[in-house]
Amino acid sequence: MTDPTPGSGTVTIHPLHDIPEIGSGADLGRVIRDALDRAGLTLTEGDVLAVSSKVISKAQGLRTADDGRADSVLQHSRRVVAERRTPTGTTRVVEALAGPVMAGAGIDGSNTGPDERLLLLPADPDLAARQLYADLLTAHAPHPLPRIGIVVTDTAGRPWREGQTDFALGACSVAVVEDLRGGTDTDGRPLAVTSRAVADEIAAAADLVKGKSRAVPVALVRGLPEGTVTGPGSAGARSMVRTGPGDWFALGSAEAVRAALGVAPGSAAADQVGVASVVPEPYADRLTRATRLALHGEGAASVVPSSDGGLVVHADDPFVAGRVGARLEVALASESLNDVVITCSTRP
Repeated sequence: MTDPTPGSGTVTIHPLHDIPEIGSGADLGRVIRDALDRAGLTLTEGDVLAVSSKVISKAQGLRTADDGRADSVLQHSRRVVAERRTPTGTTRVVEALAGPVMAGAGIDGSNTGPDERLLLLPADPDLAARQLYADLLTAHAPHPLPRIGIVVTDTAGRPWREGQTDFALGACSVAVVEDLRGGTDTDGRPLAVTSRAVADEIAAAADLVKGKSRAVPVALVRGLPEGTVTGPGSAGARSMVRTGPGDWFALGSAEAVRAALGVAPGSAAADQVGVASVVPEPYADRLTRATRLALHGEGAASVVPSSDGGLVVHADDPFVAGRVGARLEVALASESLNDVVITCSTRP
């Protein structure tokens, strides 16, 4: 069987076996070239190498002591998204310095080799992919390196889905996303939101022949569509991470707070209170929405602005005034409005 060429519609995935344990300072370009030779494979135009981040971390000596895992997670995070106590400590979902939002900042204790210390992710996985590309150029000399791509892979869970899958942690010379918006589907209907996460699909496909238990950290993916391999100047995998206004779940879910106050997402009450926009909104709009949320189901109270910029809760019953004040404090927090002064008052 002849290997497919880019755009042929057939993709093949070739595991690179017998790669030795990687130590600090290892020349990964030469290691991969030797593995290709042993497999009888020659790099051709349009190939993509999917490389586990573990071997890059090992080559770069990115290690930390197991007894300092909790501190290491915080040190290698930009922010904590969520945290839960477990029988073994506290698990945190964080935005890792490496880019993705994931559990434990990607710090891993599996397949670490003879050195039992934990492995850290590269701080800049896209740079690591470019460095590997450069190492392959050197290892391939004196022959020119064909136009190939590199995807640095890691493993993570996904919201609302069981199990883990590999994704693109870093990338070089790969069109990481194919934006299909503005085109049409096979029925001629316009595509408004479809963007294919190409680099993630490559990483997940390669994991079918890699995996933690097979000791195969590298796979060659061949036959990808024209345009998948683009050249060293393309955007890396960090561009796929949603942050800012595009991140709907920056600190867990505001919907959970709203549901606790009796306003479930997708309900008529949610429409009445108002739903936050995916783009930045004026302060006054967020304040008004928080007020409506606090007053939902509390018809015997009202909230008015105070002269000093705070809010005053009015109710005939002091108990009701206090309850609405407490609800208002929570509702304001759901809009990240934590500095508003709340005063409770009974009507004269």
